[in-house]
Amino acid sequence: MSRGYLLGLDGGSSSTKAVIFDLQGTVVGIGREDSRLEHPKAHWVERDMTAVWSSAVQAIRAALTNAELHGGDIVAVGVTGHGDGLYPLDREGQPLGHAMTSLDSRAAGIVERWCREGVRDEALARIGQVPFAFSPVTLLAWMQQYQPERFAALGHVLTCKDWLRFKLTGELATDFTEASTGYTDVNTQRYSREALSMLGIGSAFETLPNVRMSDEIAGHVCEAAARATGLTAGTPVATGLHDVTASAVGLGNIESDTLTIAAGTFSINEVFSDAPKPDRRWATRNGLRAGQWLNMAISPASSSNLEWFHRQWGRPGDGGTGAFLADMEAALDAAFQSSSRLVYHPFLYGSPYDEPASAGLFGLQGWHDRGHVLRAILEGVVFNHRVHVDALASTFNIDRVRITGGGSHSPRLAQLFADSLGRPLETSRIHEAAAWGAAICAGVAAGVFPSIESATRLCEVDHRYLPDQERQAECQQGFERYQRLVEGMRSLWTMLDAEATSSNSSATSSESMPQPGATR
Repeated sequence: MSRGYLLGLDGGSSSTKAVIFDLQGTVVGIGREDSRLEHPKAHWVERDMTAVWSSAVQAIRAALTNAELHGGDIVAVGVTGHGDGLYPLDREGQPLGHAMTSLDSRAAGIVERWCREGVRDEALARIGQVPFAFSPVTLLAWMQQYQPERFAALGHVLTCKDWLRFKLTGELATDFTEASTGYTDVNTQRYSREALSMLGIGSAFETLPNVRMSDEIAGHVCEAAARATGLTAGTPVATGLHDVTASAVGLGNIESDTLTIAAGTFSINEVFSDAPKPDRRWATRNGLRAGQWLNMAISPASSSNLEWFHRQWGRPGDGGTGAFLADMEAALDAAFQSSSRLVYHPFLYGSPYDEPASAGLFGLQGWHDRGHVLRAILEGVVFNHRVHVDALASTFNIDRVRITGGGSHSPRLAQLFADSLGRPLETSRIHEAAAWGAAICAGVAAGVFPSIESATRLCEVDHRYLPDQERQAECQQGFERYQRLVEGMRSLWTMLDAEATSSNSSATSSESMPQPGATR
């Protein structure tokens, strides 16, 4: 098939992008719609699931308009989305309250209890990962304890991309990659009733959707979705995959010797392996096929810090975060002209540490301006990535690093990554890597590409950054300051997070607890 276009739908934590590619991987149209995050309580980060679908509808329509195409021009659709979190449905397939996103940390107390009871270590051995506060299994345990009526009403537990695909096709399913967010045995790579029983949520086993491979057709655009989006009814929709894995596919990083960095809302650092190697420092999840695993060292502490800085401290007329950063180039130039001792911890929504870490800016003086602060934030984000990369490099052989997301195509930021990691770093001509990874799966499902492997030849490198020896030494000093402050703050974070004591452990009020079938 030589004509037509592929659509990759990417459901992020706070917005949804629809990207239309030609069959060479070139973007021909893009649409993006925000989907508001809600914070009804401290540590709660939710989304209205109906609004999430509405944002996808608008993004798809905008992408078709931008590309000057009609629904019939789309050969197939692939779907990806932020991983973890929980998108619950009742038994009739309706949203069971708001989704809990992967930025939600209300269930931290559950993780602490599992720690005390020794469950966490058992989980690492059985499911290949230490459950995070935002893991779906942890959120299910929290729901069972604090919202038992809601837990009892569960019909299906989905992720973001599975919810979007369900709305597109009317078919319930998940894919091989996202089945392993705590539901599968790390060795068999299949759902494990024993694993859920170990976590105290055995009854949730019946709510798990069927598993399909990422590059299979999982359904077709239904009539209702066609009317809403402008797509053509009957267009095949691939199962899709977790956006972490999709980013690796979209960069062409599907071999075991390549490291993928995605600097998005989360600090994502990942490498494939041909054997499971569980470690507390990363999650060992399913790869693209049976017998392959993806090792993900992640934390919700990356470019969301830049978005927060712009939202809180930007000036009227700055535009979006990207435009804001471009406007800050002169201030950043000045800030990078001399050495800096400012240190920023990017823990607004979470961290790699057991303690309830909080963000912090250290060393601030009266002569510092926005440029100095923004430099510290950029460095803090990169240093947090390095913590994860160093952990992976201690076990896995890494001979190539590729990066996407979070302004990584900015030469300044890409060079900062290379200097801080002390490794050559590549960027791809594919800027929308996660959407392209989903589109590749759609292309394979529709017969456009013979395999995922064959499509990765389209993911050419557009630039290679080499570490600068002088800047590398300065980054090393900055990283050491960053790490010393982390160690110094660890005993203080709990004191600073006193608000969490009541918000994590108290039962919800009737106003904040959704009733079965209702959306708040």
